[in-house]
Amino acid sequence: MPIREASDADWPRIWPFLRQIVAAGETYTWPRDVDETTARRLWLPGPPARVVVAVDDTGAVLGSAKLLPNQLGPGDHVANASFMVAPQAGGRGVGRALGKHVLDLARAEGYRAMQFNAVVASNERAVALWRSLGFEVVGRIPEGFRHPSAGYVDLLVMHRRL
Repeated sequence: MPIREASDADWPRIWPFLRQIVAAGETYTWPRDVDETTARRLWLPGPPARVVVAVDDTGAVLGSAKLLPNQLGPGDHVANASFMVAPQAGGRGVGRALGKHVLDLARAEGYRAMQFNAVVASNERAVALWRSLGFEVVGRIPEGFRHPSAGYVDLLVMHRRL
């Protein structure tokens, strides 16, 4: 599946599924009622962040990923990334394709590792995907996430060297 740099023109195709995912409150630590202006600023923050989209043959956006330094200054050699897959595209390998692409992009940009700061432990599909791509759980924040149906669940810090 083609994965390319996102452009401003992609935002209207990202926003509907981003809004749906965040509003569900099951996987992102963002406010569930995030407004479009704030969401756009968070997802498309500009350099040094890089944002990509996975598209199908018709050009429909199936998912998006954001790559940026996890920290500033002396910690900027460790990447961080965020991923969103349109719910209707789930189970089609979009997350895996985006994950591999972003890992390759991070390597090419000189990052030495990638860290996810807040993987919701109850998001079993994501945890399994990241483990299959070489990430390890290096930390756990007990009850760090307020899930709408599961209650308080752990947040995982996941890491892998590049």
